[in-house]
Amino acid sequence: MANLKDIRDRIKSVKSIQKVTKAMKMVSAAKMRRAQERMEESRPYSQSLQDVIHHILPDVDRETLPLLDVREIKRKAYVVVSADRGLSGSFNANVLKEAQNEIDTFGKENIDLFCIGKKARDHFKRREYNIIESHVDFWAEMEFDSAMMIGRSIIDHFVSGKVDEIHVVYNYFINVGQQEVKSEVLLPLVYDENESKTTDRLYEPSKDALVQSLIPRHLNVQMWKYLLESYASEQAARMMAMENATTNAQDMIKDLTLQFNKARQAAITTEMLEIVSGAEALTE
Repeated sequence: MANLKDIRDRIKSVKSIQKVTKAMKMVSAAKMRRAQERMEESRPYSQSLQDVIHHILPDVDRETLPLLDVREIKRKAYVVVSADRGLSGSFNANVLKEAQNEIDTFGKENIDLFCIGKKARDHFKRREYNIIESHVDFWAEMEFDSAMMIGRSIIDHFVSGKVDEIHVVYNYFINVGQQEVKSEVLLPLVYDENESKTTDRLYEPSKDALVQSLIPRHLNVQMWKYLLESYASEQAARMMAMENATTNAQDMIKDLTLQFNKARQAAITTEMLEIVSGAEALTE
């Protein structure tokens, strides 16, 4: 059995760790609320714009815009959205596992990577994947301009013909306790072939002008959505991880305190027995 000093030191260490996890939980909760508000504000606009795009795509000549060019898929690009930091449970591990499974299935030699977050960059760099760009250390000051900058380089990569399809793997925020890893095709834009093409529609301005204006904006909004969803998911995952860590620390403190009390009682009992034995020896 450990001596009293060792147990007391362990209790002190666990209490110090518990203070840190409590503080991190509170910080993550505040960040998550702000991120969730921004995410929920952007969702209606993103969904409405996506509905409009899918509504007009059946009537559009795909040759009018390179972003609509559907080619034989020989090479793909993946945009993997992760975090810069850990201590967020399985948040990073899940998205990296999904991305790597899809990449390895298609063949890593035929994949270009755009890594968002240090965890994705470090993961694929260690495994010598072909990383085209990586974006890190921008989450704290993330704005729509960040999404436009990332989206611009991804669009240029597709338009130049270097890849035939672009996927995005990210964490979708469902609620505080649940986030889902999703993989979506960003480019080329596609639509349901079963959608009717016979409906007469009027466009103002012209159909071509509308497409030229809306589709680049739609892609920037989609990238903004991916960043917001991932950031809110990260903060929610970290908050839950720190809450679990705080609870585990409290349980450990209880166990150590019980162990300390037992050890102290055993020491007192031993000392009393020694005193009694000594007294009896003197009386003999």
